[in-house]
Amino acid sequence: MPTLYTMPGTCSLSPNIAVAWLEAPVEVQTMAYGDHKKDAYLAINDKGKVPALQFENGDVLTEAAAILAWLGAAHGSDSFARDTVLGRKEAEALSYMTSEVHAAYGGHFGPQNFADSDSAIEEVKRKTYDKLDGHYKRLNDTLRDAGGDWYLGKRSFADTFLYVLTRWIDQTPLAYDDYPELKQHMSRMEADAGVQLALKRQNMEPIG
Repeated sequence: MPTLYTMPGTCSLSPNIAVAWLEAPVEVQTMAYGDHKKDAYLAINDKGKVPALQFENGDVLTEAAAILAWLGAAHGSDSFARDTVLGRKEAEALSYMTSEVHAAYGGHFGPQNFADSDSAIEEVKRKTYDKLDGHYKRLNDTLRDAGGDWYLGKRSFADTFLYVLTRWIDQTPLAYDDYPELKQHMSRMEADAGVQLALKRQNMEPIG
């Protein structure tokens, strides 16, 4: 069966949850932090990042949104089809979350990649958190306008990535109480059996 490579604390938790929700025949292999830069994994994904999905024939699919799209097409119900309203909105939401919100974390995880001096690095961090605050307010409002339970009004893979992004708030100076809908969504996700299984497989704990 295909193998999904994950690592604690990363966005690979999103497709890990999707595998659990679908009960898809996919093996989840969690690596220790640092193993993603070793030769054995670089031979699978030379980007040195997770997630990666390796098929039995050796073909490898990377990028969380692409893996989620494959999981939905191969093992999902009609609600995951891209020619439905929910499917189209899911693709749109995942594109935003992965290409804009996740990307904005570059200034948090690696501010030294954008500046040299200590003062400039602090400026990068400040602007990063300002930008993330704007994203989280947008995500919070979208969730509220959809009814508060699920990001698109119905459960979708967008909720798996939203959960990852909401967990990351804990690593920043931002406060959960400023995004009450996201806070409630995180609690709802952590009560879900599939999410609990994915966290356990990835050696992670609920934030609560």
